[in-house]
Amino acid sequence: MTKTKPIAAILTACLFPLMIAAQTRTTAAKPPNIEEIIHKFAAAESQNRLARNNYAFTQDVDIMTLGAADSITGRFRRTSDIVLDDRGARIEKITFFPPSTLREIQMTQEDFQDLAGVQPFALSLEELSKYQIDYLHKEKIDELDTYVFDVKPIKFIKGERYFQGRIYVDDRDLQIVKAVGQAVPEINNQKFPHFESYRQNIDERYWFPVYVYADDLLDFKKGPSVHLRMVVRYTNYKKFSGDIRIVDGGEAVPDEGAKPSKTKTDAGGDKKKNDSEKPPDKKKPELKTKPPQF
Repeated sequence: MTKTKPIAAILTACLFPLMIAAQTRTTAAKPPNIEEIIHKFAAAESQNRLARNNYAFTQDVDIMTLGAADSITGRFRRTSDIVLDDRGARIEKITFFPPSTLREIQMTQEDFQDLAGVQPFALSLEELSKYQIDYLHKEKIDELDTYVFDVKPIKFIKGERYFQGRIYVDDRDLQIVKAVGQAVPEINNQKFPHFESYRQNIDERYWFPVYVYADDLLDFKKGPSVHLRMVVRYTNYKKFSGDIRIVDGGEAVPDEGAKPSKTKTDAGGDKKKNDSEKPPDKKKPELKTKPPQF
């Protein structure tokens, strides 16, 4: 005959492995240091924006309004090389700028502000205090594992533009690699499209914007809805070594000859822009290696 073990000993022997397993699972699921991650990706965003001033690049803006069967009803095109001379004067070398055929919408000052700031760069260190940032989860994008955050402005200050949406942060480099959202606020009868912004690793150090895409139906309070499609490409990044520095491409637009004016839609409100190309059949960009192929 064998000796009977006390009940307490049996329970301890059975439950101890389960307790260890539960502790292991809890440790594995422990969330990252969110505040530290936020500060690091915002600092990297500021560094990217500043570093981009030392790179030459080409900016191509293609905005389109669409009708039945995606027929083009109006289009805005502008291709430029943007540089800054040694005296600090902005230079935009326009290489392609046919007359706009947009009729249902018109470009506003806010549109050009968004092209310069909100769309290529979502959230820098200097702007951190202006936003509420909430961690959601981790998500894989192509080869990248990312932290995903919801972002929205805390309050609006007149004349300033803000990003509202979702950002994806590479969990190794702690850099924003993708942003999905909208420029805000929308004032009066203005409407702004929801967009996706993608980054590419440049010189194995920086993450610069390479592609912004939007395909949205703008529902104006006054007047009919407008189907807008927009593609903005930033290409040919080349670091400049000399007396010339490079300026953020979008900033040159409102300062140069083609300065936009605030205009109204045909129905009595401010209009918005479209882009000129269809999405890449849902193909996602290879963020670590090269810009998306379309």
